[in-house]
Amino acid sequence: MRVLLVEDDRMIGTAMQQALKDAAYAVDWVTDGETAIHAAQTESYELVLLDLGLPKADGREVLQRLRTLSRRLPIIIVTARDGVDDRIDGLDLGADDYLVKPFEIRELLARMRAVLRREGSGSPPLLSNGTLGLDPTTREASFLGQSALLTAREFALLQALLARPGTVLSRSELERQIYGWNEEVESNAIEYLIHAVRKKLGATVIRNVRGVGWMVDRSS
Repeated sequence: MRVLLVEDDRMIGTAMQQALKDAAYAVDWVTDGETAIHAAQTESYELVLLDLGLPKADGREVLQRLRTLSRRLPIIIVTARDGVDDRIDGLDLGADDYLVKPFEIRELLARMRAVLRREGSGSPPLLSNGTLGLDPTTREASFLGQSALLTAREFALLQALLARPGTVLSRSELERQIYGWNEEVESNAIEYLIHAVRKKLGATVIRNVRGVGWMVDRSS
């Protein structure tokens, strides 16, 4: 799942980016409002985390521009502005949630899951096609009686496939869901992840369509 992080503070941005990666999100991090608007125009995101005090274009302007691009894109404001009027203004401008710094990463991740469920664009509490189950809160997967804890990237791989059961996803589509900008991707990275998941859950958990990509079975 791909997230746009808009944060100009390098220390906070670095910490948030790493925490999101650890939670199996692919993260594109930008540090000013103009770049955020451009990124949203050229990439497809499942969620935006938006600071308000930004250079080049203030977060309020970014929020308004993003809302003209999409009414359904989930946006969470993450800011040090803690006044009631600031919260009301942000929500009235179209934000789906408002989180004040400093915050616990666990709370941010929980709010992200809640907003994605509410907007209907993210994962339900448990993803399943009837034989394969995936718990986003624990990163535990189960398949035909076997269960295993997954790494962040193994989880991201299965989440992308299980979000569209029966649909073949190409290498580039899977890489987009697993890796953010400027992350070095080995040529056989997807094959390595698939091998690791199959080793934990069984050889048939992910099916290969030669020359096209990979899939999990439709809901049964």
